[in-house]
Amino acid sequence: MSHPTPYPVRLADEVTRQLCQLADHLAQLPSHQAMQVIARVLDPDDGVLGGITHLVVTGSMFAKDQAERGTVPAEVWLALGRASNELNDIALDLDEHLGTLRNLRTETAITAEKPPTPAPLVVRRRR
Repeated sequence: MSHPTPYPVRLADEVTRQLCQLADHLAQLPSHQAMQVIARVLDPDDGVLGGITHLVVTGSMFAKDQAERGTVPAEVWLALGRASNELNDIALDLDEHLGTLRNLRTETAITAEKPPTPAPLVVRRRR
């Protein structure tokens, strides 16, 4: 007799499917709607990026416990720890743009009275 797939595994599969579906929709949206979606996804408190970061941090803590018990190689825990740190760094890089992103979440459309100004695509990063 086969064992049913546990709910958390089905949930992970469903989240993955919906993220792929969202990406497909994003590619077809008008620019102002696409920016609203991107702003919602990148919100560090309520967005997908924050949720994934939280998930990876939680996975890292679990992997640490399992590595200490010898059931998971320490390299797995270290890789998850690095991944959670990298995701956190990404969120910190976006912090300076948080106000703009939150404004974009609520905009219905880019106003016609003020046309967008093209920006140079080469930007130097501060570290």
